[in-house]
Amino acid sequence: WGEWQDNNLVALLKSGLPVEQALSAVARQSGHVRVEKIILAVRGKVLEGYSLARALAEYPRAFPEMYGATVAAGEQSGHLEQVLEQLAGYLETRDDTGRSVSQAMIYPAFIMIFSALVIGFLMAFVVPKMVAVFANRDQALPFITVAVIALSDFVRAWGWLLALAVIGAVVAFTRAMRQPAFRMRVHRRLAAMPLIGTMMRASDSARLASTLGILGRSGVPLVDALFIAAQVVGNLAIRQAVVNAAARVREGGSLSRALENSGYFPPMLVQMIASGEASGELDNMLSRAADYQERELTSTVQTMVGLLGPMMLLMMAGFVILIVLAVMLPIMQMNNFMAG
Repeated sequence: WGEWQDNNLVALLKSGLPVEQALSAVARQSGHVRVEKIILAVRGKVLEGYSLARALAEYPRAFPEMYGATVAAGEQSGHLEQVLEQLAGYLETRDDTGRSVSQAMIYPAFIMIFSALVIGFLMAFVVPKMVAVFANRDQALPFITVAVIALSDFVRAWGWLLALAVIGAVVAFTRAMRQPAFRMRVHRRLAAMPLIGTMMRASDSARLASTLGILGRSGVPLVDALFIAAQVVGNLAIRQAVVNAAARVREGGSLSRALENSGYFPPMLVQMIASGEASGELDNMLSRAADYQERELTSTVQTMVGLLGPMMLLMMAGFVILIVLAVMLPIMQMNNFMAG
């Protein structure tokens, strides 16, 4: 679906077209067969007498619950065009943030893969040739040379077994992640980690605040909005914290206090929500909090990329220097012995 279709639908609805005609036009302009089929199916439901929100709910894999809730609120309030416009803006911001994070991670990933390939090449081809140079000499080799040769022998002899062990561990971990209890433990530990956890909390906080803001402006009650917004949170531990916060708010507690007690949400987000609750402008404050968290996420990613890239380069350079020393030290010893 995406913000492109939302923007087109908003423009067509503002021009006065009925919903079914607007959906037909958007389907023809989509350019994707699968998207066109889904939109036409939604149009068919609308022609059968379904509301747009109920028609979207018939296809939950294509339209998350947030879509249905916001559209339903827009239909009930008579401001469907404005609600769809807000939804398109939210999707555009979310996609831009995700795209910037993905692009920022390309460089560190490339450095990691390149470093692994270079180190593997050195251990598999360069070090064995170095061993052949010193194999026929009755010379005591330096500790660095002996260590590098031993590591090379291990990689050549047991590298295949190590690769199988890594593959087996990845397969076992993937299967274990299908178990809800294990996945919850992993997500809880990830959320508590210093750097990865900070990124994860900032990302989910931005998603939560953005979703709550658009649902609130659309007229969805806060408790219902919290249960819906919990579904857009990626980390299961943080998602459970949102569900628990919704239960506390339903009992009469404040949202800021409920989120603060979980320990997962940044203090700035909690403070801004508390300010919004006190001033009666929670929806606007949630939007501002979402913008702030997205900026924090971008800053955190840039910091991590700025550190990770040079660290990987230093590690690769250090390993190359280690191999060079392992080769040069015996040669220097040999020259000194011949000179003596």
